[in-house]
Amino acid sequence: MNGIIVREDEAFEKALRRFTKTCERAGILSDVKKYRHFEKPSEEKKRRLNSSKRKRIREEKRMTFRPER
Repeated sequence: MNGIIVREDEAFEKALRRFTKTCERAGILSDVKKYRHFEKPSEEKKRRLNSSKRKRIREEKRMTFRPER
């Protein structure tokens, strides 16, 4: 469970900003978005395959344009 200790002379907005940053670093917001709706296993597999294809293509492009040393 994430939490912060609010200092005596700290503004609420600043404390809230620190709390959201700690949640982002812990990956809580991405988990909430991921489980917002049910995804069938076949759809999840398709999404993961597409993302891995995009990553592979991106890496291949990066390697072809990189000059050799």
